[in-house]
Amino acid sequence: MAQWTSAVGPAQLARQLQAQQPRPAGPGARKPPAYRALADGIRLLVLEGRVPVAARLPAERELALALTVSRTTVAAAYEALRAEGFLESRRGAGSWTAVPAGNPLPARGLEPLPPESLGSMIDLGCAALPAPEPWLTRGVQGALEELPPYAHTHGDYPAGLPALRQMLADRYTARGIPTMPEQIMVTTGAMGAIDAICHLFAGRGERIAVESPSYANILQLMRSAGARLVPVAMAEGLGSWDLGRWRQVLRDAAPRLAYVVADFHNPTGALADEDQRRQLVEAARSAGTVLVVDETMAELHLDDDVEMPRPVCAFDPAGATVLTVGSASKAFWAGMRIGWVRAAPDVIRSLVAARAYADLGTPVLEQLGVNWLMRTGGWAEAVSLRREQARENRDALVAAVRRELPEWEFAVPRGGLTLWVRTGGLSGSRLAEAGERVGVRVPSGPRFGVDGAFEGFVRLPFTVGGPVADEAASRLAAAARLVESGAGSGGAEPPRSFVA
Repeated sequence: MAQWTSAVGPAQLARQLQAQQPRPAGPGARKPPAYRALADGIRLLVLEGRVPVAARLPAERELALALTVSRTTVAAAYEALRAEGFLESRRGAGSWTAVPAGNPLPARGLEPLPPESLGSMIDLGCAALPAPEPWLTRGVQGALEELPPYAHTHGDYPAGLPALRQMLADRYTARGIPTMPEQIMVTTGAMGAIDAICHLFAGRGERIAVESPSYANILQLMRSAGARLVPVAMAEGLGSWDLGRWRQVLRDAAPRLAYVVADFHNPTGALADEDQRRQLVEAARSAGTVLVVDETMAELHLDDDVEMPRPVCAFDPAGATVLTVGSASKAFWAGMRIGWVRAAPDVIRSLVAARAYADLGTPVLEQLGVNWLMRTGGWAEAVSLRREQARENRDALVAAVRRELPEWEFAVPRGGLTLWVRTGGLSGSRLAEAGERVGVRVPSGPRFGVDGAFEGFVRLPFTVGGPVADEAASRLAAAARLVESGAGSGGAEPPRSFVA
């Protein structure tokens, strides 16, 4: 019986390997043999989770043809990987990826580190801030006071609590988009909303157009659902949307869905203007594509002079083309796990009906807490506190990175929670690997692309500030020096404990 659970084709693996930047040679260093470079490239893909553990690799001859190298080179690389514990083989079953004993299984998304790991590791992988107290506590207390009537029911509200659906509809109406409660479904976070949308609209094998780069966890969710991702490059400089490319992709590929983050895009921080939003909706409508708009960052404008454009759904008020996804996770606290979808009533009914075979509904207490905060003004106070904290963190991180890594390039976003950084010619994958060894966890650019794109980037979130931001930049600089020196996997100093 085979030990592998998935397979990687030779063309796909070749694209991912060829997108990697070669390790820079240190002073006096010699270029590594071809087999060693190949083994190192495959190992990096496994460590980052971009090639899953227990994935069958192509046969030696197939990969050699795809990479235009000799079969001997591939055979030597596979043998090196077997010796290091990253590959297992059996005659007749082929070779599949593995991780050495004692190593944690790599994740394909950007899950947060366990709290017990934070004493020695600075986590720049998760773009989420601690709860904005005292508002979390007050919201929970308010929810507990309003809970008794609901405790006398079965507690399942597949569309969401009527009071919260009404509150969310009123908030859209106040933003200039008349909305009925029947156009709202409350979900378990934005991920739950997009998962439900993908299962309803895009079955296995369906095309979904996505920005390139885009949010890593959503890309992985869509891959896991069996979607075929069609990347649409951002405009030059990654600061805006290339509407010509969007029209071409929507026309030629005819994707069933398209996913965009128009408000402080994750990871670049870009903000789409009104004309771009209007053109994107028109292009989607013409192509018959359902446009999924992620608004989870929409309330996080960090500079006072930012003029927010109208929501994308303002150009499709009935919700027939645009499905809007919102969440409490970024603006308030990820631990609330409250999200929502705004769409046409018939779409909401279909989403609700399908939910009977998924999670049945979202926890009542958290819904009551969000509703209490929005009704009493606590939400606005908490979001204001969140903006202030994110702005201070952004400014501290920007200053620290410019001081420690002056050759790295980025545009300072006006909102959101992420900084998209070009790493001065260094491999983002190698920086991520070296960062783990010096005590800073950072996601590499390829996590946010399709088939190995953005190897020369990393994403830095505004989750640390003050002395922690200084220390994070210092550790990133140490990781960069390791990569520049061509150091192997050993020899790095262990991370220092850091608490602030």
